[in-house]
Amino acid sequence: MRITDLMIKEVMIMDLQAVSKEAAIDELIASLTGSGRINDPILFKEMILKREGESSTGIGGGIAMPHAKTKAVNEPTVVFAKSKAGVDYESLDNEPAHLFFMIAAPEGAANTHLRTLAALSKLLIDSDFIAQLMDTQTPDEVAALFDSKQAEADAKEEARQAAKAAKEAEQQKENAREQEASSSLTGGEGAEPFVVAVTACPTGIAHTFMAEDSLLKKAREMGVNIRVETNGSEGAGNPLTADEIRRASGVIVAADKKVDMDRFDGKPVLQRPVSDGIRKPEELIRKAMNGEAPIFRSSGQASTDSDAPKEKTSVGSKIYKDLMNGISHMLPFVVGGGILLAISFLIEQTAGEDSQLFQLLQTIGGGTGAFFFLIPILAGFIAMSIGDRPALMPGMVGGLMAVNSNAGFLGGLAAGFLAGYVIVFLRKLLKGLPKAIDGLKPILLYPVLGLLITGTIMYYLFDPIFGGINTWLVNVLNNLGTGNAVILGLILGGMMSIDMGGPFNKAAYAFAIGVFTSSGNTNGAMMAAVMAGGMVPPLAIALSTTFFRNKFTEQERKSGLTNYVLGLSFITEGAIPFAAADPLRVLTSCIIGSAVAGGLTQFWHINLPAPHGGIFVAALANHALLFMLAVVIGAVISGLILGIWKKPVAQKLAEQQKAA
Repeated sequence: MRITDLMIKEVMIMDLQAVSKEAAIDELIASLTGSGRINDPILFKEMILKREGESSTGIGGGIAMPHAKTKAVNEPTVVFAKSKAGVDYESLDNEPAHLFFMIAAPEGAANTHLRTLAALSKLLIDSDFIAQLMDTQTPDEVAALFDSKQAEADAKEEARQAAKAAKEAEQQKENAREQEASSSLTGGEGAEPFVVAVTACPTGIAHTFMAEDSLLKKAREMGVNIRVETNGSEGAGNPLTADEIRRASGVIVAADKKVDMDRFDGKPVLQRPVSDGIRKPEELIRKAMNGEAPIFRSSGQASTDSDAPKEKTSVGSKIYKDLMNGISHMLPFVVGGGILLAISFLIEQTAGEDSQLFQLLQTIGGGTGAFFFLIPILAGFIAMSIGDRPALMPGMVGGLMAVNSNAGFLGGLAAGFLAGYVIVFLRKLLKGLPKAIDGLKPILLYPVLGLLITGTIMYYLFDPIFGGINTWLVNVLNNLGTGNAVILGLILGGMMSIDMGGPFNKAAYAFAIGVFTSSGNTNGAMMAAVMAGGMVPPLAIALSTTFFRNKFTEQERKSGLTNYVLGLSFITEGAIPFAAADPLRVLTSCIIGSAVAGGLTQFWHINLPAPHGGIFVAALANHALLFMLAVVIGAVISGLILGIWKKPVAQKLAEQQKAA
């Protein structure tokens, strides 16, 4: 497959107008959206920004390669764009970016597509080629240049493979002495140095292969034999063998995601960001060749903390990433345990509390089952996001202490962050210990000291403080006047629609879960507000596409029908494609309806003791019919606003044709 099969001329932007990083991303995404190559611009941008949060894809040299692999992509596509003035893209060399390659890959991208994207990444290492790209004026010139360069690269690769095959055939005829000599040329223990490397980036599309090509090219210049394993989207490519690892002078791991490290036990391992594999190949190869790297121990960490520079991220982004790591691991316990708990309540209403099935489901899903783990899991995985694997155990124990001391959800959050940063502190404190006892750090020092420090601070400081705050908060919520309760319901319900599964949505849901668990599952008022608010957007879309058919395309009307099921099931994300296509109208109308629904649940004093399930758990509410009425009212309000506000499809098409 040619690169230009993915880099289609119709989406190229030869004069990018953006002057900021986010504006450039928006302009590139708009080109993809207009061509129908993506189905969910909001989700796609979220994944692009998530990748940018891990490390900038502005690789330097005037090039930026934002990329994402997600279900929001219909067809694998590369958007090429040029900016004459340049964009401050927070590039690794702090220079403006002039050439942009936005890579959109679907979750099920074929191997052929991924190999083509890898070929594109390797071409961008060539400075002469970049200079030629800067001089192009039209999409046709860009396509012709890539076709020519790929043909040249393919020819070189064929010649290299032919030469390699001929050399191998010749070596088979050599005598034993010549075979031994030739083995040194393939990484043996002869005169020529030999190193191995692993390259990997979070999406495994671009930087992985650029780092590979950069290391191979520089190794040839330095006269060093190197074997590079790529951890790309297809999995491990050119995997290293045990014999190669044994013979290597050192190991380079240029990766922004976790790779299999246990196989490097006892070897000098240089761990760096994947960007260093692209920008600093000579430094990495030289240090690995000379063994200037920490000795890695498979039981945990390298014997000396890596001197790899960390990519800068904002404090807010770091806290959010750590918090979401905890919440995402907690949610399966919430959903699984919550649904079983809800079913047990339904059984109790018909069979009584002495029913064995009721007691079984209560045990599995309730306070001694899945729900027992909510706060420890939350705390443990927040801690692990900060301090890696050594922080998991003290984080979970700290979360359990928060449960036992009634410090609740807030205490669990505090325990997670505390344990994570305790391990970070211990790493720095123990950095100067003799290398002979480095192996004791992960198996003895971190667990014992981490648990002791975290547990002591939780016992004497955090548990009393957050226990008091938690008790006060539950009492305040239990005694809220109707007016204040309605305001809180309006806020929580509206938050469920602001980003439909994003940070605001998760924050509202996490708050309701915290109140729910802290009150012993007896206070489901906040759960009623967020569940009603979350059910409104997809139901509003479904109603609007049904009763305002001329305002939606045939495809949108078909998609709208599925939103009846999604809305009734409390799956807010069903409305995302519509919000992506028309964010102002859809989000505004949905926020209004969701806020009304959330407020009504509090006005009618509705209590819903189930954390998930939508209509399937509505019968558990103390006022089940009023709960469903609140949802219906909110959905009708949002559906009417959207249907009246939205332009008819025929009028919209006429305006577009006139503008064209």
